[in-house]
Amino acid sequence: MTRKRRRLLFVLSGLIALGIAATLILTALEDNLVFFYSPSDLQIKAVQPTERIRVGGLVEEGSVKKNETGLEVTFRVTDLKHAITVHYRGPLPDLFREGQGIVAEGNLQTDGTFKASQVLAKHDENYMPPEVADALKRAGRWQEGKPE
Repeated sequence: MTRKRRRLLFVLSGLIALGIAATLILTALEDNLVFFYSPSDLQIKAVQPTERIRVGGLVEEGSVKKNETGLEVTFRVTDLKHAITVHYRGPLPDLFREGQGIVAEGNLQTDGTFKASQVLAKHDENYMPPEVADALKRAGRWQEGKPE
């Protein structure tokens, strides 16, 4: 076998090994590549109570219930098809409110509820920093409810 042929064989076998390794890694991480599951996804997917996941959706209108101290809260997250009850202990983000999109990280309980260890509130796509909104208003280009 010539030197050139040996080098080509070495490069090809390296590329094949790299491809197999990448396939194995992506297959192993397939479930972890999802940023969050919707309540409908949880209806389909079998999630173990020990598995840490993220659940995302809208906070259902009229579902937020706080205890006297305000540090324990129960609410429902919906994707407008299914909903799941979320229990959380801790301070809520400033943007948290009914009808707002959130992502909660924690564990699915055996009773079908979700125990969150962290709640992240998402702003909607219409969010605009106040400084930008003020500048648009001064320039006469502001349309209420429709940022430019």
